[in-house]
Amino acid sequence: MLRSKMHWHQTRQRILAENIANADSPQYNAKDLAPVNFDSVLSVPRESGLQTRKTNSHHLQGKAIFPDNNLVGKDVDGFEVTPSGNNVNLEEQMMKVTANQMDYQAVASLYSKGLGMIRTAVRKG
Repeated sequence: MLRSKMHWHQTRQRILAENIANADSPQYNAKDLAPVNFDSVLSVPRESGLQTRKTNSHHLQGKAIFPDNNLVGKDVDGFEVTPSGNNVNLEEQMMKVTANQMDYQAVASLYSKGLGMIRTAVRKG
């Protein structure tokens, strides 16, 4: 679950960066990810999931981290729209980026500590 949450934060960071990069693009609407629903992640059996698309016969087949479509960006309503129709507010996006970075660091720290506990258990056994 922690690895899935880390992947979600990485993807959200990319989407927020796209919002900031398109702050001056006419008619651009800010996007964001739907929050991770761990109940749906836990309810899907491990062997199922989305398959990656093979664009070359030499590619290996893999599995997606998220078994459902949580990574699909969704449009959000901003509280400010410019005359060009762009609704990206840089201050709002930067606050989201900062909060996302802090959440990612917290999850990454928990993930590292969990791996450390597993290593300790393996060494003692």
